[in-house]
Amino acid sequence: MNHITFKKWFGNLIGGSLQIPNDFIHGTFSCQLKKHTNRREMKKYGLIITTIIFFLLVNTSYYWEGKLGLFAFPSFLLLIIIYLGLVISLIRQLYLSIKEKFGYKLRLLTIGLLVFVLTITFLRPNGLINFDKLEGRDILFAEREGAANCMTTLQLKDDFTFRLRNVCFGVTETKGKYHIKNDTIFFDNVNIGRHFDEYYTFGIVKPSKFCKDGKHFDFVMYKSLTDTLGYELWIKKNELNKLKDKKPKR
Repeated sequence: MNHITFKKWFGNLIGGSLQIPNDFIHGTFSCQLKKHTNRREMKKYGLIITTIIFFLLVNTSYYWEGKLGLFAFPSFLLLIIIYLGLVISLIRQLYLSIKEKFGYKLRLLTIGLLVFVLTITFLRPNGLINFDKLEGRDILFAEREGAANCMTTLQLKDDFTFRLRNVCFGVTETKGKYHIKNDTIFFDNVNIGRHFDEYYTFGIVKPSKFCKDGKHFDFVMYKSLTDTLGYELWIKKNELNKLKDKKPKR
């Protein structure tokens, strides 16, 4: 466009006599519509990705919750907030889908995914897979409830591994191996959990101090031979006799 042509074009624009071509209008409108559609689809993909990440976090919590310590409860609270947010998103997606007469396939896919994840999470809040059972059968299970509903649980597995879980304003786990010598259980290769400086060296099954009927027993853990107090847990399951002919793998 030369100088004279530009002056004529600009003058017509100022004077209001310039006619904007229809194809220019249609092109601009199509471009804006395309941008709006892309933004809408990006939001849908963002919701789908968020839903999938939430589902994976819930179903793998067995492996990461014990490593968070005091940050475990804030993390669970965040997951609850995300769950409620996904419920609200599902209601909104259903409303929009009804307005669109169920013609938008990506929205229908999003609704299906939300319904599946929210339903499964509600029915199985600990996840679809019981990873604890996959790690072996419990030979001994003991627990102790403290103040403020704090709970400590101990699991001795049939593959000579153990897991101590402490839930008290956070979640802490200690894992390792054990071996049995006479009537004493010794702990080996202990991976001490957060907020613990040391772990117990061995444990012994003793008759319960509180129920002296010969039917209830405690599992008392000691840090050393000079430890006279110990830490008692109430035994809920004891099948240690089944390990008599079984030896731990070194």
